[in-house]
Amino acid sequence: MIPQKTSTGVPGSARRMQFTNAARNLIEEDEIELTSVGVDIGSSTSHLMFSKIVLERRDANYVVSRREVLFESDIMLTPYAAGQTIDASALGAFIEAQYRSAGFAFEDIDAGALILTGVAVRRANARAIAELFAAEAGKFVAVSAGDALETLMAAQGSGAAALSGKGERIVNIDVGGGTTKIALCDAGRVIGRTVVEVGARLVAYDRDGCIVRLEPFGARHLADAGIDARVGSRLTSEQRERVAGKMADRVFSALMGEDLGDLLRMPQLDRPLDKTSVVFSGGVSEFISKDGEATSDDLGPELAVALKKRIGAWAHSILPARQGIRATVVGASQYTVQVSGSTIFLDPPTALPLRNMPVIAPDLDLGEDIDAQAVTRAVEEALLRMGQETGSQPVAVALPWKGSATYVRLSAVARGLVRGLRRHLDEGHPLVLVIEGDVGGLLGMQCRAEETVPGAIVSLDGIGLSEFDFIDVGEVIRATGAAPVVVKSLVFPSE
Repeated sequence: MIPQKTSTGVPGSARRMQFTNAARNLIEEDEIELTSVGVDIGSSTSHLMFSKIVLERRDANYVVSRREVLFESDIMLTPYAAGQTIDASALGAFIEAQYRSAGFAFEDIDAGALILTGVAVRRANARAIAELFAAEAGKFVAVSAGDALETLMAAQGSGAAALSGKGERIVNIDVGGGTTKIALCDAGRVIGRTVVEVGARLVAYDRDGCIVRLEPFGARHLADAGIDARVGSRLTSEQRERVAGKMADRVFSALMGEDLGDLLRMPQLDRPLDKTSVVFSGGVSEFISKDGEATSDDLGPELAVALKKRIGAWAHSILPARQGIRATVVGASQYTVQVSGSTIFLDPPTALPLRNMPVIAPDLDLGEDIDAQAVTRAVEEALLRMGQETGSQPVAVALPWKGSATYVRLSAVARGLVRGLRRHLDEGHPLVLVIEGDVGGLLGMQCRAEETVPGAIVSLDGIGLSEFDFIDVGEVIRATGAAPVVVKSLVFPSE
């Protein structure tokens, strides 16, 4: 998933990439090693993964050539202080302990990724968790992953997306504590997805089998199974198996494209999925991959058995996940490139700096005749794919460019981009364009001259980006007219 990073087209010594933490020129080194960490904090569990990421120079480009997991942390049940408020103090103590166990100090980490999902995304939780990493803010990508992005990341982290690039469609089913994410993967990409209110920790109980935590949808599933229970009720093994069977039926119904009403957190699949192979990830997948008896304080073991039976009878095969409960990022790589000032469009000059902007990469065919409506659709689809459709934060749009920079072509792209980003622009966010070709200045001027962009416009070129990239854009350096751009890319486990 890591794109090749291109030089800027600036002659001589300006064509340099800098590794931010060591202040050294990457262009002079054939291989760079980064120490990185992925921190995954969710509604049910939290864990870390420390990795060595090797960047290899190929011509003027650097690509991730190797990923080596150095240390996998313990898996902690996410601590709560009260209600849905995460206990940041207890979480911080856990993170510090895992750093010590891994043999690293915070200053040893070159780059990292902090992934928040479920209730961890809520404002108070996200703010408290972010403060734990405040001193490392420049090194870390902080990602608040809603249902759409979490589903996409699970399919990447489990290896399902990569497996689908070998000629067979693959379904990734990520079964967690609160929800089950379904992603249909084809040719290395996620082409369909939905999320079901099915999870192991919707019903949690003590060693005597008495319910100690019952979520609203957990109560729904119990009722569907004909079980009248509440907090304090004791569940028998037969009752646990029965409710798990009902949950597995709901997951299968989602696979078949059925409308499950409020049990779906995303729109239903367009049509029933064809029979194919399945990869399971998420916490419950740990029980699917184990043989023999498994014990837990939630429905994990029973749900695993039920899903394996129900889905296994339909699937061609159940393939092992590259990572199960750890189907997330192993960290982030980090680059700095300098962008030529002559091809920047910046209006107003005070629009910079910008930090930690997620990149969307619309699937565009910019042929000689460009359809503005097709550009708009591609932008809207990319926003949905990355969970950025609400317009709550600025995004950077990665654009390829080939062919001539005629007025007709530039105008069509500008119209399509602005319409696709209308919600973001109306929220006051800047229009940020990062173009692989050399038309940054022209396209920026076109957007300002012809389109209704109420806020700032930042248009850069000479950089190739893709999804799962995040960028920081610094203030223009007066001596060179260049703007430093830090590119931080999420890194997933290797095959």
